[in-house]
Amino acid sequence: MTFTDTPHAPQPAAGDRRRWFALAIVMTAAFMDLVDVTIVNIAIPSIQRDEGATFSQIQWITAGYALAFAAGLVTGGRLGDIHGRKRIFLVGIGGFTVASALCGLAVNPEMLVASRILQGAMAALMVPQVLSIVHATFPAHERGKVFGLFGAVVGLGAVSGPLLGALLTEWNLFGLEWRPIFLINLPVGIAGLVLGRRFITESKAPRALKLDLVGVALVTLGLLMLLYPLTRGRELGWPAWGYVSMVGALAVFGALVAYERAKGARDGSPLIELSLFRVKSFAAGIAVQTVFGIGLGVFFLVWTLYMQIGLGWSVLRAGLTGLPFSVAVSAAAGMSVQLLVPRFGRKVLQAGALVMAAGVLIYLWEAERYGQAITSWQMALPLVVMGAGMGLIVAPLTDAVLSEVPREHAGSASGLINTVQQMGNALGLGLVSVVFFGVIDEELAPAEVGPAFVDGFQHALGWVAAVLGVIFLLMFALPKRPAQHVEGGQETLAAVTKEPELVS
Repeated sequence: MTFTDTPHAPQPAAGDRRRWFALAIVMTAAFMDLVDVTIVNIAIPSIQRDEGATFSQIQWITAGYALAFAAGLVTGGRLGDIHGRKRIFLVGIGGFTVASALCGLAVNPEMLVASRILQGAMAALMVPQVLSIVHATFPAHERGKVFGLFGAVVGLGAVSGPLLGALLTEWNLFGLEWRPIFLINLPVGIAGLVLGRRFITESKAPRALKLDLVGVALVTLGLLMLLYPLTRGRELGWPAWGYVSMVGALAVFGALVAYERAKGARDGSPLIELSLFRVKSFAAGIAVQTVFGIGLGVFFLVWTLYMQIGLGWSVLRAGLTGLPFSVAVSAAAGMSVQLLVPRFGRKVLQAGALVMAAGVLIYLWEAERYGQAITSWQMALPLVVMGAGMGLIVAPLTDAVLSEVPREHAGSASGLINTVQQMGNALGLGLVSVVFFGVIDEELAPAEVGPAFVDGFQHALGWVAAVLGVIFLLMFALPKRPAQHVEGGQETLAAVTKEPELVS
């Protein structure tokens, strides 16, 4: 099924107002997921302090969500195609709400990590259905306006998440400390569940691909064998089994490739469409997405720890400090797609990598010069430069990656792009043990904690700058002039908003 195929269920008539209620419901669910990804980072130091979590546990609070989300994305999309997008969406939003309650009520770090993994798995069921439901609900002539609204919601979620997390944590509602960042999902999720049953129209794919649960299991096992030793290795003294596990992960990924090749030949429904990697621009783009995810995973967690533990700032001050970055990302993303890429093509993305690297280096210089005396306004310049660079990359990157992909594989390619980005993010979060905690002594006096975290932040920034340099070089393999895709780039928007496998 291509993105433009008609689903089984008839589309509502143009005058049917139910479709707008359905749009509001799925947009709210997408917003809830986007905010949840960003809202947690800002509260991590509070969680670590209140729950006595180890540093590896706070890594898994974020990495566990990203790993479960990545592993289930393509399967979640296919389940919707097979069993009905409305049905799987409702299962996902219901499970996401239950998992949010478990996160908010967690009695120890272990329960919180497990609940976050469940939350990521439920998001993998919920999120892929969003654009599929929109496509099945709205006639073609209305979709441009609808997808424009959806893009605005995506931007709002990215900007508001850290600030909302800071406010909810700072206010300490009912003495619950950080817990409201999860509990706020309960009324939203329950409302979405009740209203979704009433207003969302059911749809299925006429010819859906089969599930590839073995592929999902191999991907998950390989990543766990790689990530677990990375996050626990420092605390356990880097035992030999950790190195064996990481080497074994390569064997698992090799088995995954062999299995996917055999499954593709057998029934044409592999989890990973290996033929896509014969397209040079796609293979390079996947590498860019993965490495970019690693860089972002490292930076955002370390940045939060630096501000709140290294500098001793309140969660609200840390959240407000990040606003220039979020605003710069949104502004540059809009300019890159509408004005710059049509004129300059691939050079815009490469300039974005260099600009973002320049922002990182400015930040590194300031952090070293001012130490613990640095102020929020001094951070504004490097954050604006970094945000501008990131905006130049994130918006047009998917077009560049998909531009030479055969049309019949556009949906599979979109799903794979988002899966590897999330996996890269999880890997980056795991690497925080090496590039940040690895340079911090385990036994620190209270007066030594701040300076040690400042030094660790500077070390991590050096790694992030190196990652951006690698991204710049990989971008030479992207096409010079990305082509636009069908229906005004709806497949591109699907990928940008983490929507996998909208097509079968």
